[in-house]
Amino acid sequence: QVQLVESGGGLVQPGGSLRLSCAASGRTFSNYAMGWFRQAPGKEREFVTAISGIGGNTDYADSVKGRFTISRDNSKKTVYLQMNSLKPEDTAVYYCAASPRIGVPNYALAYGYWGQGTQVTVSS
Repeated sequence: QVQLVESGGGLVQPGGSLRLSCAASGRTFSNYAMGWFRQAPGKEREFVTAISGIGGNTDYADSVKGRFTISRDNSKKTVYLQMNSLKPEDTAVYYCAASPRIGVPNYALAYGYWGQGTQVTVSS
C-alpha cells in the first residue's frame, strides 16, 4: 500500500506561482512513477505531468509545458509540482498519484494510488 497526502494548494492571482507537495508513505517510493492530475468542476480528470521512479524521465501535458515543473526527492518520499505563470484555466483540484509501471504513464488507469487532492484557484 502507498498513502499519498498533497499540500500547498490555495488561491493565487493570475501570473502567480504555487508549489504543491505530495508526501508518500508505505512501500519503496522509488519503485513508483508519480503523476499529477487535475479535475476542474464539470470536467474530466486530466493528466498534468509525471516523473519516473528514479526521476530521469518526465512528461507534461501541452497546456502546462514551460510553466509547470515536476520533481521528486526519493530520500524524503516526496514529489513536487512547481507551477508558474498560473492562469485561471489552471483552477482545479490537483491530485497526485503513484504507478508501479515503468516510465511516465500519462493516463489515470495506470495509477493505483491516489491522494485526496488539493484545491488550486487562480483568480484576481
